[in-house]
Amino acid sequence: MIKEEIWAERYRPNSLDDVVGQDDITERLKSYVKSENLPHLLFSGPAGVGKTTSAIAIAKELFGETWTNNFTELNASDERGISVVRNQIKNFSRTAPLGDASFKIIFLDEADALTPDAQNALRRTMERFSSTCRFILSCNYSSKIIEPIQSRCAVYRFRPISNVSIGKRIKHIASEEKLNVTEDGLDAIGYVAKGDMRKAINTLQSAAALGNKIDAETIYRIAAMARPREINELIELAMKGDFMGARDKLDLLLIEQGLSGEDVISQIHRAIMDFCGISEMSRVQLIDKIGDIDFRLTEGANERIQLEALIAHFVLAGPKD
Repeated sequence: MIKEEIWAERYRPNSLDDVVGQDDITERLKSYVKSENLPHLLFSGPAGVGKTTSAIAIAKELFGETWTNNFTELNASDERGISVVRNQIKNFSRTAPLGDASFKIIFLDEADALTPDAQNALRRTMERFSSTCRFILSCNYSSKIIEPIQSRCAVYRFRPISNVSIGKRIKHIASEEKLNVTEDGLDAIGYVAKGDMRKAINTLQSAAALGNKIDAETIYRIAAMARPREINELIELAMKGDFMGARDKLDLLLIEQGLSGEDVISQIHRAIMDFCGISEMSRVQLIDKIGDIDFRLTEGANERIQLEALIAHFVLAGPKD
């Protein structure tokens, strides 16, 4: 039976043992839990790879039933200025932990959204209240965190989750929800997710609303993405010199399937890396052109003109008769 709640939250791991795809990191984090001590931590990596889950799991294992009293989560993208550090963070930091806990934990999500002034204020707060509070900072880009904060933290870099790990978790959820996910459906979920476990689970839940059997066709329809073979067909037609055939395939993606130009260019980039039958130098030149077109789309250029220009470049780069 399909539940109304979000599965990504319902199936969020409750312990570090259940966090998938980050075994080397979770093993090191377990040592902190075992010693019942914790340095300030900085988690960096792409979305949906277990940063928030790991922080919550640490709090649950350290504090047990009182974890909600000794753990607070703030999203720095909501309030980016210095006031959030001077008020909310400082007020929570200066109060003593509850129960038998030796310290409290502040989890600051999207910390790279903090302004430089706010980060400078935060570094002093981290020092002053280290006896009663530990900080776990989470960000997508650690380069946006000032060096003084990085030097105060143990830095952990989370990697995208492998398709194998995503597949295992999806199978577990499918079993719990009485779903039949085919092998090509699992492959499609991995392709759509691109290492993002949260996206994989949300895609599964969306597909489950259409029926208990979930295959690749269902996943690509839900995710509003072109099937990899369609992108490969477009590239093959262009490389063979069939510009009009490749243009018709592009029309199918943009008009009938309703994909955006940025979606198409992103999938072309993924496909060209594994495309066979072209020299290494040709591949380099095509990727350079893809990057140029992607920049123009980001700047607001007409997507139809830019994508047709990319197809034309593929035609010119193809084998000559």
